[in-house]
Amino acid sequence: MSTTRVPKVAGTKPPIPAAPHTSAPAAECRPVDRLAAVQDRLACWISDLTTLHELTERLARTSGLDEALREVLRAGAALVGARRGLLVLEPADRLGPDTTVGLGLGHADLGTIETVPHGAASYGILLDGTDESADSTGGTTGTGIPGGLAGTADAPDGTAPADPAAPTTTATTTPATPAASASGATESDRPAGRDEIIHPDLPHEPGLDPRHREVAAHLGFDASYALRLTTERTGHLAAAVWLYDEPAAPVERQRHLVGLYGRYAAEHIARQLELSRARGTLATLAEELLPARLPRVAGVRMAVRHDTGPRGGGDWYDALPLPEGALGLAVGGVTGSGPSAVAAMGRLRASLRAYAVMEGEDPVAVLSDLELLLRLTEPARSATALFAYAEPDQHKLVLAGAGHCPPLIIGDHRIEYVETSLSAPLGMLSCWEAPSVEVRPESGETLLLYTDGLLHRTGEPMDRALVRLHAAAQSAPRATRDDPDLLADHVLRTVLPDGLDTLDSPEDVVLLAVRFD
Repeated sequence: MSTTRVPKVAGTKPPIPAAPHTSAPAAECRPVDRLAAVQDRLACWISDLTTLHELTERLARTSGLDEALREVLRAGAALVGARRGLLVLEPADRLGPDTTVGLGLGHADLGTIETVPHGAASYGILLDGTDESADSTGGTTGTGIPGGLAGTADAPDGTAPADPAAPTTTATTTPATPAASASGATESDRPAGRDEIIHPDLPHEPGLDPRHREVAAHLGFDASYALRLTTERTGHLAAAVWLYDEPAAPVERQRHLVGLYGRYAAEHIARQLELSRARGTLATLAEELLPARLPRVAGVRMAVRHDTGPRGGGDWYDALPLPEGALGLAVGGVTGSGPSAVAAMGRLRASLRAYAVMEGEDPVAVLSDLELLLRLTEPARSATALFAYAEPDQHKLVLAGAGHCPPLIIGDHRIEYVETSLSAPLGMLSCWEAPSVEVRPESGETLLLYTDGLLHRTGEPMDRALVRLHAAAQSAPRATRDDPDLLADHVLRTVLPDGLDTLDSPEDVVLLAVRFD
């Protein structure tokens, strides 16, 4: 039997039977699914990069070591999803400073955590560089970026993750690198230390130090994640520990991000640490060049406040007992900042003491000799100075100033500036000369000597800053005026309230209060 044929007609095609549905449509959708997955991954990477950029920008804006440590702790808590934590600074070179800062923890809480033996605490294990308690779950990464955590993400080979709440401790280590440390040893000379320690379930973790478990129960945290902050140049610097209120552990992505952030944070902390040490050394040098204590002179009580700027300035003060019960008082400052200014300040102060012993009863002669010495030995530098020759038993002061701020007399019946003659700073003219001024302070009055740094730190013009200083002295209670220590503190708090009294200002501050009984 023959099959009926459809006649061919122009513009038509014979019908094609529809094929049964197969898996082909699903195959056609795979590229779309893959594209969506790639887009999701790119969006995730962009989000991570944006987060890291914002956090590192915040860290870069910190201006001091303590502020940097607190910012690292806060940013790390946001990355790993923790609410509380602590950061322990213990540089590998053992030169200090050693300090601990907390997030959501008070001083008492930090003290309680420190009762855990150092070798059993997470931060202690990281900073000591020991690996005695590592178990079979510990992993190693060759890049220094925290690797995978069992139970937090699928492994690269597609194996199923383990239970994240399992009572295990996970640690990763980095291979030693032959980078020289600040102490002279290399990383290869030290044992390879852990990079991170994870306690996902402290109450049920076997082998945990009993005190560690007690402290966790007392403070109410059930899990912790610790990260070591280290650089190739300095070795380990600090360890940060973040605390969870319930059994938990950061996932792979969180650990990767905090590891990247930790690298930058460690470099930033290293720079802030170096700067803090330099400032401390400079401040110590400046303090050692000034009197260790004020002398005891009959009829006079004195108090001094000295605050050195971050770069180290050349402001100084002096109180020198002189023959026949007299007292030499001096304040001043040299131009510039840093070690050279501090050294110049030391030389100038020592010279002034010598001139004061020889001819202190004539302040003009003292400053003239000082100006000549400065012009001959340091022609590129200038200085301001004020010297007063006091006879406490006579209630008599003779003083002279060279470009320096006028002293302030504070008493029950008057609060006024001493009208010193206007004179150029030392080293500014070919020959310095200015008349002296005699003042007779009454019993109970205080002479306030200060450097211009006190006025500059206010951020106001000099005339307004002088008005502020006068108002601060005028607002002092009667009991405060009777004690030079209380008066000095009151003036500083009033003239430089919170925010103006920080070390961020490059200006030194010297305030010398001399009360005549």
